[in-house]
Amino acid sequence: MLMAHPAVLNDLVQQYETLQALNAAEGSEGVQQRMDDVAYTLCIATGTADIDAALIAARHRLPGARPEDDSLLAA
Repeated sequence: MLMAHPAVLNDLVQQYETLQALNAAEGSEGVQQRMDDVAYTLCIATGTADIDAALIAARHRLPGARPEDDSLLAA
């Protein structure tokens, strides 16, 4: 399976986290739609079926991530 470049994954994770914060603050339809779009892109880029798995997979591909570190799963 092809995986997105870590820089692309990092950008997508940052976008999703920013949109998540905006959605919590505003709850607007535009923010929710963009968040859904980024979530879909993250799932495709990581080969996962849901956003939680996509975020974990993306973070494990980022520079400095330790493959044996599953602390993200415990949260």
